[in-house]
Amino acid sequence: PARYFDTKTTEPISFFLSGLEELLAWQPNSNDDFNISAVPLAKRQPPLHSKRPRTLVCHDMRGGYLEDRFIQGSATRNPYVFYHWRYIDIFVYFSHHNVTIPPVVWTNAAHRNGVPVLGTFITEWTDGEKLCEAFLAGGEEAYGAVAEQLARIAQHYRFDGWLVNIENTLSAAAVGNLAPFLRDLTARVHSAVPGGLVIWYDSVLQDGTLRWQNELNEENRVFFDACDGLFTNYNWKEEQLEHTLRLAGPRHADVYVGVDVFARGDVIGGGFNTDKSLRLIRQHSLSAAIFAPGWVYEHLGEENFLQNENRFWGLLAEYLPTHSICTLPLATSFSLGMGTSRFLDGKDEESGPWYDLSMQEIQPLYPEHQGRLSTSCCLQDAWCGGSSLRLQGTIPPGEERVAVRLFSLQMPAPPKLFLTLLYKLEGLQPNDFAVALEVTTWDSGTCLEGNPTSLPEPNGRHHPRFLPAPPPGLAKLLAACHHGSHGWTSRCYELELQDCSLRDLSVIVSRQQPSPQETSFTCLLGEVRVLDTASVAALPPQVHSVTASQLWWQ
Repeated sequence: PARYFDTKTTEPISFFLSGLEELLAWQPNSNDDFNISAVPLAKRQPPLHSKRPRTLVCHDMRGGYLEDRFIQGSATRNPYVFYHWRYIDIFVYFSHHNVTIPPVVWTNAAHRNGVPVLGTFITEWTDGEKLCEAFLAGGEEAYGAVAEQLARIAQHYRFDGWLVNIENTLSAAAVGNLAPFLRDLTARVHSAVPGGLVIWYDSVLQDGTLRWQNELNEENRVFFDACDGLFTNYNWKEEQLEHTLRLAGPRHADVYVGVDVFARGDVIGGGFNTDKSLRLIRQHSLSAAIFAPGWVYEHLGEENFLQNENRFWGLLAEYLPTHSICTLPLATSFSLGMGTSRFLDGKDEESGPWYDLSMQEIQPLYPEHQGRLSTSCCLQDAWCGGSSLRLQGTIPPGEERVAVRLFSLQMPAPPKLFLTLLYKLEGLQPNDFAVALEVTTWDSGTCLEGNPTSLPEPNGRHHPRFLPAPPPGLAKLLAACHHGSHGWTSRCYELELQDCSLRDLSVIVSRQQPSPQETSFTCLLGEVRVLDTASVAALPPQVHSVTASQLWWQ
């Protein structure tokens, strides 16, 4: 069927639903399997329900369902990707189709990085009025059926809830049932989807008129009270933030103040000045909803997209609280889920553009220190996938080393860790530098390094012990310890800890010889792994009863 498979290529595609009939007629179907997210939502700290102000990203690009609709990827040159997952809390896939089901590639990439994904339920214009009249004015049975279908769809495709956007006027009968519908939908989503969310967009008011408020107030509060949050319109002023904060009370983090990166209408900031909006929002302890950050790609063009994207998010970083990884194993090759070649073990296996967000790996922090250090994606060379992580910086005169923080961690340290690192130094004299991993732990009176010969530095810094060869029994898993290839250097380490809590994983680039001069370096990271020895030694579960269906040979 054309809904599930591309008519030109027969490849499986993601899809949306239009109109009430399609929504109510929807049933799980054997053609659906490709569209079900295969990646569970990774745990992270702090969890979403903490009171810390959050960051929502609302992705709205050229009507949606572009190359991202191809579930098994496409040969797209210079595609749009998002990878600053450590800095955000919620990802919304937005389009103007009534029932926007997020393409599964986005759900897979976001979940791998611990970010929940919402679809969009939207009605607008006169068609929207008719649709709302049909299900809202129809009473409890009618709106209950819509709420039930939306909850079932999120549960079936394994995404995390809905943004609800009613952008049309409502009759008295319809608006009277709007808050009960939102309450019903929210309850059903909570029960069907662990950690599920329903967020209301600031549009229609409690008397049924369509008038954007740009704040939480008495006219739209009834809808905020009925669900998990409010996403405000974009044309707010500072006094509206004050008013919103007063009215939201303890739920201040559930108000997501809209920021349109395209800066349409009378707004504060936008584009590379989006930090101006965020500064004000954070001063009032509110959450932020960054709308259409694809501006970087659409407005500035595809050519220097990755460079511009890092600049855009780098300017916002001080207003975006980051998230910690709280489970092991942690393993990543930093691949963005796109590239100009596919690499395996450092070798270019297949040249040519590709794009598949389901293949995106866990993404690190992207630290920038003006003039001293930059972190970016390198598509020209990689260990595995389509890209590596490029660290470029300088070691100042008189200093020995630079630490680059890749991940913040928050979990009890197991008694013994294995760590692996693959890197490549670029430039004229790569032998001038040494590269190693550093683990920091939270300060506590009891935390000790288990290996008595190596004492940790103050501030809980631990330098894992270099292993010239992998321990017996792990040789197959850690084969990369023996040797890098194609110019990549491989390193294996172990670290024994007692009563410690992990805090950060960093890469240290240090000079081999002290120098009074400033020294520049470029280092590519191809892969990093942090493994709990106990669980690595256990045998992986056996896979049984594999079946193959829907085969199509080309």
